[in-house]
Amino acid sequence: MSTPTSSVRVLVVGCGNMGASHAIAYSTIDGFEICGIVSTGKSKEVLNERLGGGYPLFNDLTTALQETKPDAVCISTYPDTHEAFAIQSLESGCHVFIEKPLADTVEGAERVVAAAEKAGKKVVVGYILRQHPSWEKFIEVAQGLGRPLVMRMNLNQQSHGYMWTVHRNLMKSLSPIVDCGVHYIDVMCQMTRTKPVQVNAIGARLTEEIPAGNYNYGQLQIRFEDGSVGWYEAGWGPMISETAFFVKDVIGPKGCVSIVAKNAGAAGKSDNVDSHTKTESLRVHYAPLDENDQFVQEDTWIDMQDEPDHQELCNREQRYFLKAIRENVDLTDHLQDAVNSLRIAFACDESVRTGQPVML
Repeated sequence: MSTPTSSVRVLVVGCGNMGASHAIAYSTIDGFEICGIVSTGKSKEVLNERLGGGYPLFNDLTTALQETKPDAVCISTYPDTHEAFAIQSLESGCHVFIEKPLADTVEGAERVVAAAEKAGKKVVVGYILRQHPSWEKFIEVAQGLGRPLVMRMNLNQQSHGYMWTVHRNLMKSLSPIVDCGVHYIDVMCQMTRTKPVQVNAIGARLTEEIPAGNYNYGQLQIRFEDGSVGWYEAGWGPMISETAFFVKDVIGPKGCVSIVAKNAGAAGKSDNVDSHTKTESLRVHYAPLDENDQFVQEDTWIDMQDEPDHQELCNREQRYFLKAIRENVDLTDHLQDAVNSLRIAFACDESVRTGQPVML
């Protein structure tokens, strides 16, 4: 058991894009010590070399847990392993950092939360936008626009090469609107702070390279109790359009706020991970008119200086994880929000498959 003065010994499980970023965070943050790296393939050797070498390498979690006896486990594997790996780690007495989604079913996510409570251990879910100052500002401005809100968001990715391989693997267990959508559903819930009551969604399978029951383009719509509505769109694959792939726009009675990512929105960046979190600037528009129906106030721009890049956001997530462990932070709301956003996303999935709206 780690004490406030000792390093938290962490086992890194999964060495892809996110796993590598979290491992880099552990290697640079005072308070963490990597005790082992786990993956089924060669990615662990690549990561080990990137970190300077010398870390114990393992092919499976069970052996790694037995041999390293870590204080914490970082799970950045594909979603269909999340539940089993998290519960095994918790039952081994470890705190858990887990990439979203928490599990690949709502029931699985609830089982992870129950296992955390039983073990008395911390579970932090990788909702990276919650660590982003620009997104916090975006939510804050949106909350001041009155009610109801209209929330329009998408993140389409014209993926090829390595990223298309990643997306095909993800789609063995989840659709794009579930995997990515949980982030933006979480944002919408923070903006409205009211109950979602109904979802409706559509989807299309645009390639034979994914399982027959799945789809690589989807769009979801949510109705909230206060009359607010939101939509989110996500498509993955080499056929996806890069026109208007990055829309983050919220409208209320008093005006609107939009993320304007001038650089990240440039052609050819839709499958670049760094561009997914870059906001660059917020444009705030004010609705009030004078007696001649002219705008009283010009639009204002909030330029986000020194924005954290993807690695710095991962560093911030891990600092929060360390704080949660050392200061015994109550994560009840954090985990409940993670389960709720997943529940909404899976309701959208159900709507795509049935062609019917789903009441929440």
